[in-house]
Amino acid sequence: MFGIGMPELIIILVIILIIFGAGKLPEIGGGIGKGIKNFKKATSGELDEDEKEPEKIEEEKKSEEESQS
Repeated sequence: MFGIGMPELIIILVIILIIFGAGKLPEIGGGIGKGIKNFKKATSGELDEDEKEPEKIEEEKKSEEESQS
């Protein structure tokens, strides 16, 4: 893996722990995880509700209102 062995990885992790502290590591990990998840969604072509075209959102709202009436 790029010539990085276990001792080098441990040294890197210790340096990261010293720089960011133990309290920030879960936040950093969560941010990286969300970034990877969003990247995978973007490359696969999936869209969230916020990313849908405005016309489709309006159509969905109208159909929901009609079904409730």
